[in-house]
Amino acid sequence: MSARTGSHQLSNGLMVSGRPEHQLKERQPTMGSRAVPYTGGDVKKSGELGKMYGIDLSGGDHHHHPPSVPPKLPSRQPSSSQHNSGSARSGPNSGQMGPKATNSGPMSKKSSSSSFSGPMTPIQPTGLITSGPLGSVSSNRRSGSGQLDAPSAPTSFNKAVYGSAVTSLGDGVKLGFRVSRVAMWVFLVVVVMGLVVGAFLMAAVKKPVILVAVVAVLVPAVLIFIWNYIYRKRGALGFLKKYPDAELRGAIDGQFVKVTGVVTCGSIPLETSFQKVTRCVYASSELYEYRGCGGKPAHPKQRFFSWGCRYSEKHVADFYISDFQSGLRALVKAGYGAKVAPFVKPTVVVDVTKDSKKLSPNFLRWLSDRSLSSDDRVMRLKEGYIKEGSTVSVMGVVRRHDNVLMIVPPTEPVSTGCRWPCCLLPTYIEGLILTCDESQNSDVIPV
Repeated sequence: MSARTGSHQLSNGLMVSGRPEHQLKERQPTMGSRAVPYTGGDVKKSGELGKMYGIDLSGGDHHHHPPSVPPKLPSRQPSSSQHNSGSARSGPNSGQMGPKATNSGPMSKKSSSSSFSGPMTPIQPTGLITSGPLGSVSSNRRSGSGQLDAPSAPTSFNKAVYGSAVTSLGDGVKLGFRVSRVAMWVFLVVVVMGLVVGAFLMAAVKKPVILVAVVAVLVPAVLIFIWNYIYRKRGALGFLKKYPDAELRGAIDGQFVKVTGVVTCGSIPLETSFQKVTRCVYASSELYEYRGCGGKPAHPKQRFFSWGCRYSEKHVADFYISDFQSGLRALVKAGYGAKVAPFVKPTVVVDVTKDSKKLSPNFLRWLSDRSLSSDDRVMRLKEGYIKEGSTVSVMGVVRRHDNVLMIVPPTEPVSTGCRWPCCLLPTYIEGLILTCDESQNSDVIPV
């Protein structure tokens, strides 16, 4: 019969079988339990994080120590005293804890032996790592509206370059007469036959009656044509001013109307090239030169002792108009290459005479930016514009599309009709008609 195995009592009072062990085996320390001190956002106490951002950890109380050997544990310790006490740390990043350091104050300068490349991202006082300060973005970055974030003062008078949304107009408004070719040929044939018959009778019978009659008919006709050629623009303006205004509320689709109201800029406001007047719906700059008896012509068709346009730039874009009568707001489609006839009187901003010895630096810069010479010439620079808030009259065709009220250029030229009291023949104006009062500079309504 085998000997009976003894039993013994543990320290907690539990009786177990077997002989008591007189010596416990030494237990190796576990690598997973390690005390991590609170850094409080201080990069110097963050170990590898400080190295990654180039912080010098070799000075002060933060120098590295050789790894310490983990102490051997006694045979049995109470459960309250474990290896996680934090009095010692194992591993390459451990070090002796010095006196309590404050988290305030400037950081140490960057180490010269930093191994990372590129600009250092600053550490904020809160300990958060950000992508950079707010002011690091370039100030020349464009916003969604197409303009610079920080507007700067104009340093040049370069010609404004717009896209296809802005219409670039020609030299002037085209006003013409429309007379039937058949009527013209009949009139010429009658005049030629009358002159031939009158000359024959005067030579054969010595009676100039027919010749006098033909001349009496021909001279008034020539005078009427000359009168219409000279007075056509003034007559067209008189017709436009007397044309009655229509109410947009009752206008039907496709109806030709005249609307008078206050204008506001669309998506692309314009600016004059010399005076730098902003927030315009129409802007023009024209350089005129006077030709004497032997000067150079501004253009091939310029006559002697007259003013000729040497350079011109005119732009107009889509804008809005608020009708005075109904209060409705309509979109005027003047951009994207539309045909527009603006009747805006420009004003002289620069007047150069023969007595002018020194030109303005701004005017010289304006000329040089457009490759124009200024060698002893009599010049005038005129600028015209329709500023936002001005009172304007628009003549066009009404279009309604998806609850959007628009005024578009008419497909056919607008005729002024015959005005017999003024001896004016029908004058035709092509495109969308814009008229602005001459005193619009002082009558601008703030928008």
